[in-house]
Amino acid sequence: MTIKNEQTALLDSVTIEPTQAASSTVIWLHGLGADGHDFEPIVPHIQLPSTAAVRFIFPHAPIRPVTINNGYEMRAWYDISSTDIADPKRADKDTINLSVQQLRALISVEISKGIPAERIILAGFSQGGVIALQAALQFEHALGGVMVLSSYIALQQQLETSLHGANKNIPVFLAHGQHDTVLPFVLAEQSKALLNKWGYDIEYHDYAMEHNVCPEEIVHIGQWLSSLQAIQ
Repeated sequence: MTIKNEQTALLDSVTIEPTQAASSTVIWLHGLGADGHDFEPIVPHIQLPSTAAVRFIFPHAPIRPVTINNGYEMRAWYDISSTDIADPKRADKDTINLSVQQLRALISVEISKGIPAERIILAGFSQGGVIALQAALQFEHALGGVMVLSSYIALQQQLETSLHGANKNIPVFLAHGQHDTVLPFVLAEQSKALLNKWGYDIEYHDYAMEHNVCPEEIVHIGQWLSSLQAIQ
């Protein structure tokens, strides 16, 4: 695989190309304060089939002030105004929706390169998982899957009223750490319950870890991606 920096329509990204012409794409969003390089080292450890021709795109979130960090500017997919996870307004709706639009722009770029929507998989960790899930379930064309790591549903009412039938059967991978102190485990349980209520088929895992990714999870990610029709 070769690695390059690629300027998309809106977001600068790190892109890992397969050795042959790409026939599928994974767009993977990092968490708060990280950047597109954060999950880049995981790719060789996912161990996809040798026949898979997957382009991995790791966008850099915009730099913006984050209220809970005293307004300090950092890479963030949206602003957070409160540490109270029960506060429905803690996650800023406007910046979430802006990031969803920026992700949609990346999807459009891939489609323009000849990758069909059904062969595009969205993924995200923490804040990135919020955006990936929001974008996937609202998207008007069937996508190949969505992977949500150590994350949650931030805008429940908005998402519930904007679910698109095109992705009612989208494969969903949901994983979380049992000892997560950043986004407590209860959020994973709530997200799982909501997705089940809405009728989605979920592959769910939890691990004895904190707000991070563990080796066992990487194995499960690789197995799930390898099982998808999107990369066959």
